[in-house]
Amino acid sequence: MDINTIEQKPASKCSTCGDRCGKLEVFDWLGDLPDMPNGSDIVEVQFKNTRKGFYRNTSQTKLMKGDIVAVEASPGHDIGTITLTGDLVLLQMKKNNLSPSNYEFKRVYRKAKSVDLEKWEEAKSLERETMLESRTFAQRLGLNMKIGDVEYQGDRTKAIFYYIADERVDFRELIKVLADRFKVRIEMRQIGARQEAGRIGGIGPCGRELCCSTWLTSFKSVTTNAARYQEISLNPQKLAGQCGKLKCCLNYELDAYLDAQQDFPSTSIPLETEDGTFYHFKTDVFKRLMWFSSGRDSIGKVVMLSVDKVKEIIELNKAGNRVKKIEDEVVMPEAAPEIGYSNVVEEGSLTRFDEKSGKRPSKRRKKRKPSNRRANSDKSEKKKNEN
Repeated sequence: MDINTIEQKPASKCSTCGDRCGKLEVFDWLGDLPDMPNGSDIVEVQFKNTRKGFYRNTSQTKLMKGDIVAVEASPGHDIGTITLTGDLVLLQMKKNNLSPSNYEFKRVYRKAKSVDLEKWEEAKSLERETMLESRTFAQRLGLNMKIGDVEYQGDRTKAIFYYIADERVDFRELIKVLADRFKVRIEMRQIGARQEAGRIGGIGPCGRELCCSTWLTSFKSVTTNAARYQEISLNPQKLAGQCGKLKCCLNYELDAYLDAQQDFPSTSIPLETEDGTFYHFKTDVFKRLMWFSSGRDSIGKVVMLSVDKVKEIIELNKAGNRVKKIEDEVVMPEAAPEIGYSNVVEEGSLTRFDEKSGKRPSKRRKKRKPSNRRANSDKSEKKKNEN
């Protein structure tokens, strides 16, 4: 057995980014099929966190998912893990809007040797120290930026510094200082607040690990309209996530709410009655109920109507007619069934089928005799009373 095949087993958990390396894994549903003679020689290689690339296997080495390989980089070479092989790679490129005819493929040199792996591990061990020291340099230069992560290339000739900034930053002087200090080629790459949260990770208010750091592969734009459609209070403290932006989970149930509200009337249309004008107060989307208040700025008389009844009243108002009494159209919610309680422990008891014996006779409590000290004191008090 070749020594390289023993060291090709990837670790179950990455020492630098935890379990987030596997969040972009794709199930190879063509993996159990026999290899085609004219199969694709393109492979997908993943590096630290979510950085991926497509490479061409020009050496015709048999590569499998999980193999650690040395690939072409500029300059030098980089070390990554094979995450996808075969014809499924072409479908993955199509998903990412990449054309194999226009994509500039770099080469896969070989499977990583023991020397490559040692140098790779040594480079990864320097990433945290480099990040902390680079933050100090940026602070001394007065740059309004935050360096969130550092990624060394596999041959330790290049380092990528990921940073976030609210405005444009002139980091030319910083690059000179970093290159002189770490003796590597420096590349600065700006990321957003969401990307930083996905790289660092954390626990959300739901009690689970952040979606962006576990399974979310792309960031879709989130607006406050998503909260309005779902009748959620526009509280910025509750709507913001760990990154300070709107939570990605606001989009999860948005389509269901939009489908349910297709035939809902506009909430900006008031209801005209003989008692006055009623304005929209709140809506229960899935129960198809709408509340209207007699006051625009303050809560006055509140009535609850079904969506169909609201549409009927709006049509009457458009025809120039007013509803006489809107109170008669109130839809009362169904009463919730009463929940009965039973002795569940007794029903599951092992002795529930045993014959229950009669009640034991209660033991009578014996009267305690008074102590000698108490008896003597009672006698002395009795004599005093007689005298």
